[in-house]
Amino acid sequence: MATKQILSPLPGTFYRKPAPDQPPYKDAGDDLAEGDVVGLIEVMKTFNEVKSDTKGKVAKFLAENEAPVMAGQPLVEVEV
Repeated sequence: MATKQILSPLPGTFYRKPAPDQPPYKDAGDDLAEGDVVGLIEVMKTFNEVKSDTKGKVAKFLAENEAPVMAGQPLVEVEV
C-alpha cells in the first residue's frame, strides 16, 4: 500500500491533543478522511489546526506530542 505524509504548514510546537486532558485527535490505525484534524501547531500562543488533505489510515506519527517542528517537516504517515 502506498503512503503519503502530512507536513507541518509552519514552524512551532506540535500537539496531538486539543487540550492536555483530552484524547489525541487521531492514533495509529485510525481511519482518516480528507479534512480531519490530526493535530495543532502552536506559534506564539496561536493554535493552528493541521488537517489531512487525503483519506486513508494513520500509519504512524513522525513527530512526538509537544515537539518543536519546522515548516515542511513530516508529522504523520498515512496509508492511502
